[in-house]
Order: sequence, then structure tokens, then C-alpha cells
Amino acid sequence: MKKIFSILFISFYFITNINAQAVPSSSDDPMEMVVEYAPPPPPPGVQVKYANTITSKELRQHIDKLASDEFEGRETGKPGQKLAAKYIADDFKSNGLPAIGDDNSYYQNVPYLTERWDNLGIVVKNKRYINMRDFYSFGSINQNRPELKTKEVIFLGYGIDDENYSDYKGVDVKDKVIMIYAGEPMSKDSIYTVTGTKEPSKWSKEWRLKYQTAHQKGAKTVLVVQPRIKKQINRFRRFLMDRSFGLSDGNDGSKGMANSLTISTDIAKAIVGKKYKKFIKKRDKARAKGIPAAIKLKTDLEIYQKEMREDLIGENVLGYIEGSHPKLKEEVVIITAHFDHLGKRGENIYNGADDNASGTSCLIEIAEAFAQARQDGQQPKRSVLVMLVSGEEKGLLGSEYYVNNPTFPLKNTVVNLNVDMVGRVDKRHKDGNYVYVIGADRLSTELHKINEKMNRQHINIELDYKYNEKSDPNRYYYRSDHYNFAERGIPAAFYFNGTHEDYHMATDTPEKIDTDKMEKIAKLVFHTAWEIADRKKRIVVDVKE
Repeated sequence: MKKIFSILFISFYFITNINAQAVPSSSDDPMEMVVEYAPPPPPPGVQVKYANTITSKELRQHIDKLASDEFEGRETGKPGQKLAAKYIADDFKSNGLPAIGDDNSYYQNVPYLTERWDNLGIVVKNKRYINMRDFYSFGSINQNRPELKTKEVIFLGYGIDDENYSDYKGVDVKDKVIMIYAGEPMSKDSIYTVTGTKEPSKWSKEWRLKYQTAHQKGAKTVLVVQPRIKKQINRFRRFLMDRSFGLSDGNDGSKGMANSLTISTDIAKAIVGKKYKKFIKKRDKARAKGIPAAIKLKTDLEIYQKEMREDLIGENVLGYIEGSHPKLKEEVVIITAHFDHLGKRGENIYNGADDNASGTSCLIEIAEAFAQARQDGQQPKRSVLVMLVSGEEKGLLGSEYYVNNPTFPLKNTVVNLNVDMVGRVDKRHKDGNYVYVIGADRLSTELHKINEKMNRQHINIELDYKYNEKSDPNRYYYRSDHYNFAERGIPAAFYFNGTHEDYHMATDTPEKIDTDKMEKIAKLVFHTAWEIADRKKRIVVDVKE
């Protein structure tokens, strides 16, 4: 009888403690163990219950608020952006999410440095040229240099230093001003010298590379000759006229690059002077035959690049949902969207309903869904961080600051899912039953497969991969916050609806937003995040770029 009773007792103890985990106690006895409760795994498909809390109606409420005139376009560092940050943080607090940010808040404070030109000028042989007509320069990629005078400029072809072609070979440019052309040499039959194919090299695609190389070689300033200067000025006018933004934590965009100005052919001719014919001959030989073309040009050049700088603070807003597994909860799935926009321009308010109140609203709903699961004790194994970032419109700065100063170690960051502009329908599609997915297969085939599986099982919209092509001239893969994670080897997927006639216009307003479309995309992101967070094994990086 005692034996039977013992068996029943042991069985009862095992059943009632099947979800318990034995852990060392805090006593002095190393052999003593205590039992710590670990919540049971959620039943299969439980995430559907919480996905269904994401509704078009609630998305509409968030959109109408965030993209209202009250928020003044949410420009980073301005009162409207701070109002939006508070709106998001208040929602996180009302849903019981913990304050894990700076000073027990929901914010990661981001130190920004704003810059604008106080004196920007070029004088060649006593002739002063006019900014925004004869030349231009981006403050964000230049160091403050009130005055530079030189009697010599070195024409250096295309400013390329590659094993197949180098303009720098045998040329000392230390402390010199160099003048180059954009692009790279290409033969008459359209074969690029550097690649030996009809495909351009990184020297055409990565605009920073020439400035970085010039800095490494010791050059002081790079002058880039632009024959279509008026077209380029019109293209970049807003960025050239606005204050430039950088991070004031030592990681601003000008570090590691030589100062630069883009100049007209008139300025180039003035610098070249009497050597014009020789210059043209050397330039054309470099362009067509891939023969480097360094020329020392005697001139009288003055450059002024004096900046006015101001420090300010913006916010990333953090919504954290702790995972259920004692060990796997140390790993984090991060979902991002930027909540900043362009602010005000004169009397016009750039409300940014699609860009990116749409993605922000999706993330608020996604955070609420995960928060409800957490309150019910049915959240997935890994933790989830829903993060709204500022500074995206200033150069992906808020997300850059996070990856440089992560709240959770990047080695524990499993994936980033990024939502940016998902409230409109572009010209390629008749209705909102689609989303562009960019980057999901760039680092992890598992991420791509999981996203497709979640779509088949739960959503069934068109996953359009047009902009995922590496040859995509729009280069969207590099243009939203996910890229700062991907650049550090973290698998990332970017959800996007394409551009439209109201992109970066004051006409991007709430009434044009399709919240039924947003609901589908938000649910897809939620299901993909849940699946990755609840898997036994972490998704792997198995693709080399």
C-alpha cells in the first residue's frame, strides 16, 4: 500500500510540476535546489487570437492623431516629434509595458548635432562663385573648415583606387585639393574598366567611397565636377537648404571623409586655366581607355566651409515584451518603424500620414497585441522589442544610434522587421492586397521562408519582390532603418508599399490612407515576429552578401 501511495504521489508531483524548472537556490548549500515556475508554452495557433486585436478601426484612430496638424509634421527634435513620442509612450504605458529606457522612461534619448552653413564659398583667381548656382556642398558630410587657400589643385581623373584601375598610383595628394569626375571610366562599347563588364563597380554605386579614399590618402578637399549642376541642385534642394543632422556621439556622417564640394564646369575651367586642352585630352583618355590622368594645376583657390552647430535631443521609443522561456527570453526580436517626418516648411505642414504614421500606427497595434499575450501569460519564448525611431528622415540616425548603443546586446538580436510606408497603393497595383518585401532573403533564407509561410497561413496577400532585386536602381534596401541592423549581420525584412505622388509632399494626409491594407500588413508582421520569437532554434544567417 505504501508503495502504491508513493507511486501516486510521485506521479501527482510530476504532473503538477511539469512546467517547473529546477534552479540553484540562493542559500550557502550548493546542493540545495529550489523549484522556479516557467509558464507553459502557448497552445498552437494562439497568436491568431492576438493578431485579431489589430484592427483597421484602431489603426485609423492612430493615423488620424499622429498625422494631424497638432503634431506639426513630427520633425526630429521639434515639439511635434516630442508630442508623438509621448503619444506612443503613453500607449505603451497604458498596456502595461515596462519602462526600460533612460531614467526609467520609455525613451532612448538620441543626441543629435544640427549644422548649417554660416559661410560657404569658392573663390578662383579673385572671382567669387555663387552657392546653389555654381556649386553646392552638404553640411552633414563635411567638417567645419572656415578657410582654405591653395595655389595648386591636382586633377585626379575619377578619384578611384582599385586593383584594376587607380588614379592615385604614383601621386602624392597629402594636404592637397583634388578635382575629380563622378562615375568611372568606361569604353565606347560600354565596358567598365574596373569590373571588365557592363556592370558598374562600387565606385559608381557607393558615393561615400571616393571621399573616404581621399581622406585615407591625406587629401584635404575633393572637388567633384558636375556638368549637370542645375539638375543636381534641383534634385537635392531640400537637403541643401535644410539644416543637416548628424549624431553628436562621435559617429556623425562626416567622420572618415575628406571635405567635398560639387562644382560646375565653369569653376573647373577657371581652375584648369591655360592647361584646358591638356586637361580635356587627359580626361577623355581616362574615360575611354582607362588610363589614369593626374595633372598638377597651378591656380589661386579659396574655399570657405564655416558651419554653425547646435546640439539637440530626439527620442527612440521602446516597447518591451519579455519572453516566456527562462533562457530564450535573453534573445530579442526587434520590430521598427520611424515616427519622424519633415515638419513644417513655412505655413505648410508635412503631416506624413503614409511616411510614416502608417508604420508607426502598425507598430502601436502590434505592441498592444504582444502586450495582451504577455498579460495572459501566453507570449512567445523570446522577447520582443517594438521600437519607434526618430531621425530616419535625417539619414537613418535614430536606428544607427540604437545599433551603436543597443539596449539589448546585438549578439542577442535575432531579427529586425521594419515597417515604413504601408498605407497607400502605388501605380503597379490596383488595390491594397500587396506589400513589397525587401531584404528578407539577403542574410537568412529562413527569414524569407517564414514570412512567406505566415502569409500563406494567415494573410494571403501578394508579396511583391520587385524592389528586392540587387540591381534595383531605387536602392530601397539601403534607405530605411532595417539597413543599420542588416549592415551588422542581423537578418532584416523591410515592408513597404512603394512611393506615390504625395511622397514627401504636404499632401500626404490621413484621409488618403487605406487602413484595411495596413491591418493585413500589420498582422503579417505580427505573425512573422511571433513565429521567429517562438521557435525552438534561432534563425540562422546562411547567406553571404
